[in-house]
Amino acid sequence: MKIRHFLYNAFLVEDIGIKIAIDPGQNLWLFKLRSLTPTEEWKTITHVLVTHGDPDHYWHADRVATAANAPLIMNTTMVKRAGSETRILVPRRDALQFVPFSGNVTTIQVGETIEIKGVKIQGVKTKHGPIEFSILGIKKRKIPGPEERAGFGAIGFFIQVNGKTILNLGDSLYQKEWARLQPDVLMMPIGGLGKNTWTMDVTEALEAVRLIRPKVVIPCHYNVPFLWKQKMCPADDQEFKREVEKMQIACHIMHDGEAIEV
Repeated sequence: MKIRHFLYNAFLVEDIGIKIAIDPGQNLWLFKLRSLTPTEEWKTITHVLVTHGDPDHYWHADRVATAANAPLIMNTTMVKRAGSETRILVPRRDALQFVPFSGNVTTIQVGETIEIKGVKIQGVKTKHGPIEFSILGIKKRKIPGPEERAGFGAIGFFIQVNGKTILNLGDSLYQKEWARLQPDVLMMPIGGLGKNTWTMDVTEALEAVRLIRPKVVIPCHYNVPFLWKQKMCPADDQEFKREVEKMQIACHIMHDGEAIEV
């Protein structure tokens, strides 16, 4: 199995006959606004998974699914159905609006397992923390909630592909419900700002690794570009890697476009 990472929580997972795009969102750096998932890959993707509705995770999801004629898989809360019409959370606006989508949409809830095109996916509980950042010295804080766009539709995925398992936690705070999931590969955020802001920080992420006991860990969603900043959600990935390896668990630090085989 080949795994490629493209900043934030954007991944491509490839195996025989399968190419899964996880969170095909937008690079949010003002000087390099573009699709995180390379556009030349779009038509070859077989599954599109979305962990929540923030732009760095969701911006291009409908476009990728349409280009590839692939199923778009996301939390039930991100989809509304009225008769024969399917409406999805609007991808490219900061609002809780739903727009018609003519492609193939498959919904999933926490605890539910679905199988589609040879891939088995289980919905996993996640919880997006408050988002905090500064613009021109003014601090902004958005708290996720039922009527708020920030973190809307949060869900994680336990993915089974050709005998291998992957757990992707999206942007989440620590959840005790992850105990004993034991995937082959754990993709997890480590760029939290403490006090339950954004996601887990390094300390909380290490606690999650001890709880989950994967074979391989890939940290993500840290030191990422945002507006004019090149390193938002700071984290010491080398410290994280050292502590993970003390648990006799492999840890791969992946940069934009890098790939590993597992």
